[in-house]
Amino acid sequence: MSLLCDLQINLNNQFTFFVNQDLISEYSGFLRKMIKQSNKKKNHKNSRIIIEVEDFPGGSDGFDLVSRFCYGNGGGISIDVSNVSILHCSSVFLEMTEKLCSSNLLLQTEKFLEGMFYWSWNDIVLCLKSCEQVFQHADSYGLVDKLVFGVLAKIAQNSDMSHVFSSSSPSSSASASSQSPETARNRFDSEKRSTSRSFSCRTSNEWWFDDMSILGPKIIEKVIKTLGAHDKNNDSLVLTRFLLHYLKTKVQNKSNNKIEYSGLADTAVQGVVFAAKTAFSCRKMFWVLRVLSGFSISKESRIGLERVIGEMLDQATLDDLLLPAGEKREKGFYDVDLVIRLLKVFVRIGNTEEEQNLRMRRIGKLIDKYLREISPDQNLKVSKFLEVAESLPDSARDWFDGLYRAIDIYLESHPKLSSEDRTKLCRCLNYKKLTLDTCKQLAKNPKIPPNIAVQALKSQQFSNETLPHSREDNNKVNKIWNSRKYLEEKPILVHLKGFEMSEKFEDDLKMNLERKQWNSSEKVCKEKKGEVVSRSVRHGHTHSSSSFPRLC
Repeated sequence: MSLLCDLQINLNNQFTFFVNQDLISEYSGFLRKMIKQSNKKKNHKNSRIIIEVEDFPGGSDGFDLVSRFCYGNGGGISIDVSNVSILHCSSVFLEMTEKLCSSNLLLQTEKFLEGMFYWSWNDIVLCLKSCEQVFQHADSYGLVDKLVFGVLAKIAQNSDMSHVFSSSSPSSSASASSQSPETARNRFDSEKRSTSRSFSCRTSNEWWFDDMSILGPKIIEKVIKTLGAHDKNNDSLVLTRFLLHYLKTKVQNKSNNKIEYSGLADTAVQGVVFAAKTAFSCRKMFWVLRVLSGFSISKESRIGLERVIGEMLDQATLDDLLLPAGEKREKGFYDVDLVIRLLKVFVRIGNTEEEQNLRMRRIGKLIDKYLREISPDQNLKVSKFLEVAESLPDSARDWFDGLYRAIDIYLESHPKLSSEDRTKLCRCLNYKKLTLDTCKQLAKNPKIPPNIAVQALKSQQFSNETLPHSREDNNKVNKIWNSRKYLEEKPILVHLKGFEMSEKFEDDLKMNLERKQWNSSEKVCKEKKGEVVSRSVRHGHTHSSSSFPRLC
């Protein structure tokens, strides 16, 4: 004869179970108390008792397992690693202790958990994974702590835990990243690995990375806190590498709530900052930045990470700097603001003068390449272009030819730019550091405002300190110098369309030579060409007539 279902249990306002109150109260102290309280309030003897149970661990699945246990007279279910977490939390919640009956559910789950240290690695990770659906209860009942210690014990059995717990000194950093599961590899082999491989569980201390990556952020945070390495206390290179590996697997999953991972991301940043100079190259640092930018890291962590990258920015490549702007593309396709912040950090570095000059010149070439790459972006404002270009001092560039080419690309890509903006764009050029060829191109460029061309040509100096080093450029300078000697002895009045020239022939001639807009001097040039050659010889110049500059 079937038992009477005289007890209705409304579970979490979502599910309803009908059970026999006498049977269920034999195993659950919690339900026994609830039934007694309901009986006192009940108006009719034969009416069904209704109990509301809130926040039950495991929901309907958990209560279904418990009811099967009760109806099976203390059996009816098989306890394993996949359900022991739910059963343990349910039994604690329902007070299924030995006071009610021998070998109650709580005792059985506790005995099963006592054999945890004999479980396989996969079993203990699976059990820890099952805690996620009852995490709040499992954590408050101490179950999560037990399982975390079990996981750490398994890791310790198969790893050198001195590298997991200890700080990332140079020696430990080298050791942690120099051995593979099969054979030991030296430090130099490790440094040659690519960024993607260096964080892919290749070392003997990192065999557990992939398996632990299936766990949720709350479990991982519990593991890190148990090791005493959470947030600013993280000084372990192995834990830092694990967090980077873990976050890399989560950043591409759009369904994840990135805010849940912010604490882990901040902890990873602290470890990276601590070990950056001994364990991370500049390229790896940019990889770290790409991964962690997908999470809501704190402002302090972002500043610390950018400071480390900025200090080694001269080791970066063009690909490193081309970071996408993310969802906000109205300011441009690339994250130009980040590059500006990194440049400000780099400029503030205090080094010896010789070392600083070398690093500055290196970063100057890199930034000119960067500007040429981002110039076609239609959303790149003139102000942002200038902010990048002017972040470096003049000493960072031996010549400004590369920066001029970036400006030319920008002007070509933004044909509707106003004359005022074109003039403003050219303010980052140091005309004295333009080679003659580049200055000539600038003067011919129709996109450059005429007043800028005039200013550039006037700023050209013909002293030995500023002369270009190539033989071709020296020959060009000598040609112009010959013509200047001629004009000093035989002054003429030159008219340039739009400008009236007289006197100051030295600077004005340069402008007219480069702009090729002479209107009245062509005839004079041809007639006096031979005379200039003879005068040059007489004054100590040995150039032939063929070296006379073309004036028209």
